[in-house]
Amino acid sequence: MRSCCTVCNNTAVIPFRVHFQPGSSLYEQVVYAVKKALVSGQMNPGDAFPSVRALSKELKINPNTAHKVVTQLISEGLLEVNVGVGTVVAAPGKSTAAERSRLLKDELEQLVVEAKKLGMPLEAVLDAVSWHWQRLETNEHAGVSK
Repeated sequence: MRSCCTVCNNTAVIPFRVHFQPGSSLYEQVVYAVKKALVSGQMNPGDAFPSVRALSKELKINPNTAHKVVTQLISEGLLEVNVGVGTVVAAPGKSTAAERSRLLKDELEQLVVEAKKLGMPLEAVLDAVSWHWQRLETNEHAGVSK
Protein backbone atom coordinates (compact mmCIF):
# COMPACT_ATOMS: atom_id res chain seq x y z
CA MET A 1 0.00 0.00 0.00
CA ARG A 2 1.39 3.40 -1.04
CA SER A 3 1.29 6.27 1.41
CA CYS A 4 -0.19 9.59 0.36
CA CYS A 5 2.14 12.57 0.27
CA THR A 6 2.30 15.42 -2.25
CA VAL A 7 -0.43 14.09 -4.50
CA CYS A 8 -3.79 12.91 -3.25
CA ASN A 9 -6.52 12.02 -5.76
CA ASN A 10 -4.44 13.79 -8.43
CA THR A 11 -4.64 17.07 -6.49
CA ALA A 12 -1.47 18.66 -5.18
CA VAL A 13 -1.47 19.53 -1.48
CA ILE A 14 0.73 22.55 -2.21
CA PRO A 15 -0.94 24.72 -4.91
CA PHE A 16 2.33 26.05 -6.33
CA ARG A 17 5.65 24.73 -7.56
CA VAL A 18 9.04 25.45 -6.03
CA HIS A 19 12.21 24.52 -7.85
CA PHE A 20 14.80 24.96 -5.11
CA GLN A 21 18.06 26.39 -6.35
CA PRO A 22 21.29 26.20 -4.35
CA GLY A 23 22.73 29.50 -3.24
CA SER A 24 19.38 31.20 -2.65
CA SER A 25 17.39 31.39 0.55
CA LEU A 26 14.70 28.69 0.78
CA TYR A 27 12.43 31.25 2.40
CA GLU A 28 12.79 33.71 -0.50
CA GLN A 29 12.30 30.95 -3.07
CA VAL A 30 9.03 29.81 -1.48
CA VAL A 31 7.72 33.38 -1.13
CA TYR A 32 8.54 33.99 -4.81
CA ALA A 33 6.85 30.74 -5.88
CA VAL A 34 3.67 31.76 -4.05
CA LYS A 35 3.71 35.22 -5.61
CA LYS A 36 4.19 33.69 -9.06
CA ALA A 37 1.25 31.34 -8.46
CA LEU A 38 -0.89 34.31 -7.44
CA VAL A 39 -0.10 36.46 -10.49
CA SER A 40 -0.44 33.54 -12.89
CA GLY A 41 -3.90 32.65 -11.58
CA GLN A 42 -2.83 29.32 -10.11
CA MET A 43 -4.15 30.56 -6.74
CA ASN A 44 -7.10 32.93 -6.43
CA PRO A 45 -8.63 35.12 -3.69
CA GLY A 46 -10.47 32.97 -1.17
CA ASP A 47 -8.48 29.81 -1.96
CA ALA A 48 -7.28 27.95 1.12
CA PHE A 49 -3.55 28.21 1.75
CA PRO A 50 -1.64 25.24 3.21
CA SER A 51 -0.89 25.25 6.91
CA VAL A 52 2.62 25.81 8.20
CA ARG A 53 2.78 22.10 9.01
CA ALA A 54 1.70 21.12 5.47
CA LEU A 55 4.20 23.53 3.89
CA SER A 56 6.99 22.19 6.06
CA LYS A 57 6.13 18.56 5.37
CA GLU A 58 5.45 18.79 1.64
CA LEU A 59 8.34 21.11 0.78
CA LYS A 60 10.67 19.38 3.24
CA ILE A 61 11.63 22.67 4.89
CA ASN A 62 12.06 23.61 8.52
CA PRO A 63 8.74 24.54 10.22
CA ASN A 64 10.29 27.85 11.29
CA THR A 65 11.02 28.64 7.62
CA ALA A 66 7.45 27.71 6.66
CA HIS A 67 6.12 29.95 9.45
CA LYS A 68 8.34 32.81 8.23
CA VAL A 69 6.95 32.38 4.69
CA VAL A 70 3.34 32.54 5.87
CA THR A 71 4.05 35.50 8.16
CA GLN A 72 5.72 37.41 5.31
CA LEU A 73 2.84 36.75 2.91
CA ILE A 74 0.32 37.87 5.54
CA SER A 75 2.32 41.04 6.24
CA GLU A 76 2.35 41.83 2.51
CA GLY A 77 -1.43 41.42 2.40
CA LEU A 78 -1.28 38.42 0.08
CA LEU A 79 -2.75 36.03 2.64
CA GLU A 80 -5.24 36.57 5.44
CA VAL A 81 -6.24 34.52 8.43
CA ASN A 82 -9.97 33.88 8.80
CA VAL A 83 -11.02 32.52 12.19
CA GLY A 84 -12.56 29.09 11.79
CA VAL A 85 -11.46 28.85 8.16
CA GLY A 86 -7.68 29.16 8.28
CA THR A 87 -5.31 31.03 6.03
CA VAL A 88 -6.65 32.01 2.62
CA VAL A 89 -5.48 34.00 -0.37
CA ALA A 90 -6.45 37.64 0.18
CA ALA A 91 -8.29 39.80 -2.31
CA PRO A 92 -6.02 42.39 -3.94
CA GLY A 93 -5.83 45.57 -1.92
CA LYS A 94 -6.63 49.00 -3.25
CA SER A 95 -3.57 51.11 -4.00
CA THR A 96 -2.57 53.96 -6.26
CA ALA A 97 -0.25 53.61 -9.24
CA ALA A 98 2.39 55.61 -7.34
CA GLU A 99 2.17 53.23 -4.34
CA ARG A 100 2.49 50.19 -6.59
CA SER A 101 5.43 51.75 -8.42
CA ARG A 102 7.20 52.46 -5.11
CA LEU A 103 6.82 48.81 -4.12
CA LEU A 104 8.81 47.74 -7.17
CA LYS A 105 11.46 50.46 -7.00
CA ASP A 106 14.26 48.25 -5.64
CA GLU A 107 13.46 45.29 -7.91
CA LEU A 108 13.33 47.52 -10.99
CA GLU A 109 16.64 49.14 -10.11
CA GLN A 110 18.17 45.69 -9.63
CA LEU A 111 16.86 44.60 -13.05
CA VAL A 112 18.30 47.71 -14.72
CA VAL A 113 21.69 47.28 -13.03
CA GLU A 114 21.90 43.61 -14.07
CA ALA A 115 20.82 44.38 -17.64
CA LYS A 116 23.38 47.18 -17.98
CA LYS A 117 26.05 44.92 -16.49
CA LEU A 118 25.25 42.40 -19.25
CA GLY A 119 25.35 45.13 -21.88
CA MET A 120 21.70 44.71 -22.84
CA PRO A 121 20.10 47.59 -24.72
CA LEU A 122 16.88 49.05 -23.28
CA GLU A 123 14.83 47.58 -26.15
CA ALA A 124 16.01 44.04 -25.30
CA VAL A 125 15.11 44.52 -21.63
CA LEU A 126 11.67 45.88 -22.55
CA ASP A 127 11.13 42.96 -24.95
CA ALA A 128 12.09 40.47 -22.23
CA VAL A 129 9.80 42.12 -19.68
CA SER A 130 6.98 42.18 -22.24
CA TRP A 131 7.48 38.49 -23.04
CA HIS A 132 7.30 37.48 -19.37
CA TRP A 133 4.32 39.75 -18.76
CA GLN A 134 2.40 38.20 -21.66
CA ARG A 135 3.35 34.67 -20.61
CA LEU A 136 2.00 35.20 -17.10
CA GLU A 137 -1.09 36.98 -18.40
CA THR A 138 -1.77 34.12 -20.83
CA ASN A 139 -1.35 31.59 -18.01
CA GLU A 140 -3.67 33.64 -15.79
CA HIS A 141 -6.45 33.53 -18.36
CA ALA A 142 -5.88 29.83 -18.99
CA GLY A 143 -5.73 29.08 -15.24
CA VAL A 144 -2.37 27.40 -15.74
CA SER A 145 1.16 28.18 -14.59
CA LYS A 146 4.34 27.16 -16.38
